[in-house]
Amino acid sequence: MKKACIIGGSGFIGSYNTRKFLSEGYKVKVSVTDISKKEKYEHLQRFQNAEDLEIVQLNVENKSELVEFVQGCDIIIHGGTPFQLDVKDPQAELFDPTIRGTVNFLEVVQKTPGIEKVVFIASVATYNTNFPLNPENKSEDDKFNEDDGPFMSEQSHPYGQAKFIANQTVSKFVADNPNLSFEITSVSPVGVMGKSLSTRQDSTSTGLQFLFKNKIAPNPFIEMLYNNNVYFAVVDVADVSEAIYKAAITKNIHGKNYLLSSESYRVSDVTLMLNNQPPIGKPKIFYSNELVKKDLGVNFKPAMLPLNGYSM
Repeated sequence: MKKACIIGGSGFIGSYNTRKFLSEGYKVKVSVTDISKKEKYEHLQRFQNAEDLEIVQLNVENKSELVEFVQGCDIIIHGGTPFQLDVKDPQAELFDPTIRGTVNFLEVVQKTPGIEKVVFIASVATYNTNFPLNPENKSEDDKFNEDDGPFMSEQSHPYGQAKFIANQTVSKFVADNPNLSFEITSVSPVGVMGKSLSTRQDSTSTGLQFLFKNKIAPNPFIEMLYNNNVYFAVVDVADVSEAIYKAAITKNIHGKNYLLSSESYRVSDVTLMLNNQPPIGKPKIFYSNELVKKDLGVNFKPAMLPLNGYSM
């Protein structure tokens, strides 16, 4: 049996990844930040084939722990960087774990034999740090794909900036090391929506759905989304997991970074669908998903399905 090692495999997207690889017959090693907090990962142990699951503690900023974690891994999914909207110390909470963790990880895997594929779960912010707003050179009637130049603004949310810089670090590593023994592929999902596989209350992704469903504005950023009724690009968490799995098993896609997106609706319509009501407006396709459909054969569900599937 091959082994898939998933950094951040108990989170919102990570749980779907863990379930997917177990169902496909892999041994799976999952990292958690604190092994004593069983409530954050015990749901993984109820998955089918959980006898092939190993859960270990890992600090992604600790290089020696990373060295131990990647031993024996055929595939590594790196999704262990934090997604936070409310940030008190961007450097400590976002930039250090996201960027330094990526640098450490790349140094470690480069020296580790046996690895076949590394998949980074990046973010639409690697292409547009202004998300969910459009890049400054695009209108809501335009379309954005992987060939468009990435947009980065220092006025964007720190999370977006951190993910952008981390992805630039990965791209530079790929360019500087043309003879790697393994492939690196990235995926960049938009707003990931759907049903959580755990009962955790601290997930930012499911928390965002809770805010939109109940029209709660805990900070100026969310209030701005309501006030401007912006288009919000949505993708189903299960489709993201499928794309990650396909990226992990597909060869000759080294260095690519795939946008993962379904439809964009105005926030007011997102609220309606989260409350199982039909949208008033029509969807747009701002972020193209043509490349991932072509290369990986992934088809994306309409936004209504994951939004209707959310429950809390």
